[in-house]
Amino acid sequence: MLDNDLAELYGVETRVLNQAVKRNINRFPEDFMFQLTKAEWESLRSQIVTSKNGRGGRRYYPRVFTEHGAIMLASVLNSERAVATSIFVVRAFIKLREQLSLTDKLSRRIIEMEKKVTRHDKEIIALFTALKQLITPPVKPKKKIGFEEK
Repeated sequence: MLDNDLAELYGVETRVLNQAVKRNINRFPEDFMFQLTKAEWESLRSQIVTSKNGRGGRRYYPRVFTEHGAIMLASVLNSERAVATSIFVVRAFIKLREQLSLTDKLSRRIIEMEKKVTRHDKEIIALFTALKQLITPPVKPKKKIGFEEK
């Protein structure tokens, strides 16, 4: 997530968020946060139609935070909203991992049951195939974001 989006989520100004990050830079390794390059920012800016430099736009390229960086921000921001938001985010990730664990357990049980089938009954095999399809998320081709150069 971009720094300005997280600032809004945590209820602070973007400059306050970035100052807190600068004061605690050792808490934000590269896998928690990075800064966009000029080319990345210009590409993103053209897509979200922000103002040009010198007309109220940003002076610095935005920082981008990963899931862990977004949670770490709550420890460096001193606001009630930041703490409440971080608790919500942590609980959401815990719930997501629980759901993934349940799906994984179900998948393992189906595989074990499939191995126990001694008869090659077409209906039973079809049932296992259908169950596997239900617990496997569909693979969607990723769409490229932005414009293609010709």
